[in-house]
Amino acid sequence: MEVVIGVDVGTGSARAGVFSLTGEKLASCVTPTRTWRPEADFIQQSSTDIWGAICKSVRTAMSELQGKNPVVRGIGFDATCSLVVLDREGKPLSIDPKGAAEQDIILWADHRAMKEAEEINAGQYEVLRYVGGTISPEMETPKLLWLKRNMPETFAKAGYFFDLPDYLTWRATGADSRSCCSTVCKWTYLAHSKGWDESYFKAIGLGELVDEGYQRIGKDVRSLGETVGNGLSADAAQELGLEAGIPVGVSAIDAHAGGIGVIGSASGETVDDAALDRSLALIGGTSSCHMAVSKEARYVDGIWGPYSEAMIPGTWLNEAGQSAVGSLVDFVISSHAYGPELAEKAKSEGRTVYELLNERLAELEKGALPGSLTAEFHVLPDYHGNRSPHADPTLRGMVSGLSLSAGFDDLVMLYLATIQGLAYGTRDIIRALNAKGYAIDTIFATGGGTKNPVFLREHANATGCRIMLPKEPDAVLLGSAILGAVAGGAYSDMRVAMSQMTRVGAEVAPDTSTSRYHNAKFAVFQAMHDEQLHHRALMAEALAH
Repeated sequence: MEVVIGVDVGTGSARAGVFSLTGEKLASCVTPTRTWRPEADFIQQSSTDIWGAICKSVRTAMSELQGKNPVVRGIGFDATCSLVVLDREGKPLSIDPKGAAEQDIILWADHRAMKEAEEINAGQYEVLRYVGGTISPEMETPKLLWLKRNMPETFAKAGYFFDLPDYLTWRATGADSRSCCSTVCKWTYLAHSKGWDESYFKAIGLGELVDEGYQRIGKDVRSLGETVGNGLSADAAQELGLEAGIPVGVSAIDAHAGGIGVIGSASGETVDDAALDRSLALIGGTSSCHMAVSKEARYVDGIWGPYSEAMIPGTWLNEAGQSAVGSLVDFVISSHAYGPELAEKAKSEGRTVYELLNERLAELEKGALPGSLTAEFHVLPDYHGNRSPHADPTLRGMVSGLSLSAGFDDLVMLYLATIQGLAYGTRDIIRALNAKGYAIDTIFATGGGTKNPVFLREHANATGCRIMLPKEPDAVLLGSAILGAVAGGAYSDMRVAMSQMTRVGAEVAPDTSTSRYHNAKFAVFQAMHDEQLHHRALMAEALAH
């Protein structure tokens, strides 16, 4: 039995899935990973901890197939776009100013480099055209600049600066090649011209990376679907419980792997350009990513990209997103006055807080227009800034319609309004993309949030798009497995593999009777954003005198 393995490292866990060559998941395992938050805006992890979790997950998943004689054709890796710092011998270097040795990863959501990002954006460099005009503190060059300024000894000692997905293929093979996906999307590599922008690095204060010939950030950059090194090294194979030499695919960022795992089913047997123009991949988890691909480069202000070769070879990617989605919904529930009581009730009944909230919401909405409970209650969900389409990490959340009541029904209303706010954020992203040439009317959704029927309903109704759910719910894992399948020669290229290994499982259609309601709510959503900017300007003027 021929199989492929997909490995996915998310914000809080490392997962492994074993798939058939037609995309059926045969076995899987998830292992938690550790995260440290030493101070505000600092979020850190450990590459040693993550690799150990991967090894445990792969071994456990493969053990489920004992007796079936699986032959592994290839393995693919995806991970969050986090910065890994190693010394010249490949050992962890702490990125914690207080010196916690094992913490060598600045997590993607870490916002310590806000000042550096602002300075870079003020320079209006040509390369910023390919990140929607504005670089994010979640990207790697601001973080490298922060590291150089605040931990110069660590910066000088570093032998490798990896995006986490590339660290995983290096750890698996010993080969220091980098992925187009990571380097283009998070490091400013220009795949269409096959090189780095020398003037950019020198201008922002990272000229030594140029002088070194980009040795520490990547000289060998490869496209998705290609292989890394000579396959699994003997050491990595032993740790993973696999055979040495198994082909390893070029890695992807987790959200992009999710896009690969869902958007292949956009047009049945072939992944054609016309279908891609109408499609948006929504990968919802702690944060969310919204992926749109096209044959030509489309420049959309406030939306990352256009990125050449970053997800599907031969196309350009526009990548939007929301910095807090699952984490925001969890926060508004747990921080509400009724939150602890709801959590206790869910625990005692062996259910989730979401099940209880959705159940009560259905009772409150009985006989009413779906979603209309929040007609006078509105949430702007930018609690952790706005990634797209405003590209403003300093924006903050807003709630309109609060009362002195703080019971279960009030939490239900806040919960619904938060999900609606996130859905209007997606609508805002689609509006910006369609204004530049897309014709998006279909959302291919995967990830934790998409397991929630209220999340799906409100996104369909708020955007007017049909939502397609993959037959394989672990689409991110499947996307990594597809990378392994192409690397192992099971398919000739990415598009063929995507069409053969992905399937649509279910569809959520928008309820057109809610269109007028959501148009009004969306207008409120836009007004709240504008009001926040107005409030900020008023206070800035007051403090200036």
